[in-house]
Amino acid sequence: MAHAVPTHRTSTGARTGAGTSASGASGHTPPDVFGARTHLLAKWAMPLAIGLVYGYWAASVRRHGGPITGWNLLFGFMTVLAFAILWYVVRAVADRLPREGHAVLWGAFAGSALGFLYSGSGVAMFTCILVSLLLAAAVTAGLYYHYATHQDAEEARTARTRNPARTGTT
Repeated sequence: MAHAVPTHRTSTGARTGAGTSASGASGHTPPDVFGARTHLLAKWAMPLAIGLVYGYWAASVRRHGGPITGWNLLFGFMTVLAFAILWYVVRAVADRLPREGHAVLWGAFAGSALGFLYSGSGVAMFTCILVSLLLAAAVTAGLYYHYATHQDAEEARTARTRNPARTGTT
């Protein structure tokens, strides 16, 4: 069954700025399924969970298929700690940077993380550096595109909200 999309009009039929809200052209705000507490938990738990996978991966690369030792476990947990702390620091610093710096910082983090893992496998250093730089460039380009398109759209929505007479809607 089809339903009509509600429009925002006054009792006289004049539009009240639908389409100029910060929520988008349709005036529809997508529902936030999770609460603020869940988002906060995910913000702090996600780097730790990814760090655990990264630490396990680093420890398994370092032991080269041999038995698991206490030193190997210590190396894995120290890698988890370093990865999670660096993630928190990069996230805190990147939020204060313009979109170019934000993208470059996350690209450098991703490239460095891959380089650390890849160097432990015993490949030539030139290969390790090349692969790390390629990943860093790809992450930087992708994030720059993402931030540029989303921030430009948000700035346009903000401009329309502040001055609706300029967009032709009253």
